[in-house]
Amino acid sequence: MPAYDFLNSDTNEVEEHVMSYTKLDQFKEDNPHLKQVILDAPLTVGGVGDRVKTDDGFKEVLSNIGKNYKGSDLDKRYNKQSIKDIKTKEVVKKYVDKGTISY
Repeated sequence: MPAYDFLNSDTNEVEEHVMSYTKLDQFKEDNPHLKQVILDAPLTVGGVGDRVKTDDGFKEVLSNIGKNYKGSDLDKRYNKQSIKDIKTKEVVKKYVDKGTISY
C-alpha cells in the first residue's frame, strides 16, 4: 500500500499515513486538520541526454520548420545543405566580418 504525507496544521509536523488509494478521500474528509503534501517527487524513467531517439514523424515536422527559417539551427540539423550553400555562406560571412558588405 502507498504511503501519503500530510502536514498537520495543529502541530506543524509532517505525518506519514499508509492506506489504499480508495480510502484516501475519506481520510482527508475525516481529518480536515491534515493537508496532503508531496515531499519527494516520484522516480520516473526516461531518456538520458543525447540517447533519446526522435520519432521520424517529428523529425519531418522539424525539417519543415527548418525550411521556413533558413540558416536556423533546425535548418542546419534536419535539412542537408549543399556544398555550394555552405561555401556561399562562408564567403558572405568573411566579407561581413571585414566590414566590406553589410548583410
